[in-house]
Amino acid sequence: MNRRYFLQTSLVSSIALPAFALDNDNPYRKAIGIQLYTLRNQIKNDVKGTLGGVAKAGYKQVEAYGFDGTASDMILAAKDNGLKVNSTHFAWESVTNSGKKGVPDFDKILEGALKLGITHLVIPFLHARERNGLDGYKRVAENCNKAAIKAKTAGIQLAYHNHAFEFAPQDRGRTGFDVLKAEFASEMHFEVDVFWVRVGGVSPVKLLQELKGRVSQIHLKDLKKGMKLPNYGGVPKDAFLALGDGIIPMEPIIKAAGRIGVAHCHVEQDHSPDPVSSVKQSLQYLKSL
Repeated sequence: MNRRYFLQTSLVSSIALPAFALDNDNPYRKAIGIQLYTLRNQIKNDVKGTLGGVAKAGYKQVEAYGFDGTASDMILAAKDNGLKVNSTHFAWESVTNSGKKGVPDFDKILEGALKLGITHLVIPFLHARERNGLDGYKRVAENCNKAAIKAKTAGIQLAYHNHAFEFAPQDRGRTGFDVLKAEFASEMHFEVDVFWVRVGGVSPVKLLQELKGRVSQIHLKDLKKGMKLPNYGGVPKDAFLALGDGIIPMEPIIKAAGRIGVAHCHVEQDHSPDPVSSVKQSLQYLKSL
């Protein structure tokens, strides 16, 4: 079957897999999530069909993106298909640059999350200007702490999603991640992306152990063999692989997640020549563990 025909066929049928047959003692495999950014192009073209396919594939929950306080078609389609929406990435400058023109108010985002039953909000990125030196990271931490306390009062957990740039050595070898780890209040958690941790030259399992009680969610994604590490900038698109195809063992990560109190694990693959196939393969890999 040629690739063009495959992508044009119904996502519901092409993504569908037998239901997960997972160990009863592993909550992450039983209720595995997916960060929907992986399927952003499919969602753009057919949001209802895409979310229907995600549910039929065996995913139990989704993590949305781009949340501004309103119920997007993506979130509504997920709920219509019986998928839980526990978490979403959101317009993060409502925390890091509040008051900026065109940026929604964080109170509005909290209000919208509460109405939709969302329990986790995640800061997905930082502009370069927001992380200008270690002092920049300190300002980020201060702003995050204020928002996290407000979110916790509302019953919502705020977290910060890492990339690799946070692990770049700066003044006397100290990193931006060192600052965040030291400065975050107890109300402020991390969403650890194991791909970017590894790209940054750090062991994902070791980092998870160091952050016990401070990691609310994990992104599971795999890294191509042979990449020059550490790398604190961007990586080529082909560095992102479906689970099981790369160099990051997922079983120790899933076990560590249980030991340190992680709430949710989400499959993600930032780039793929065939996202539907990648999603299917990642499911199959996790099922085989």
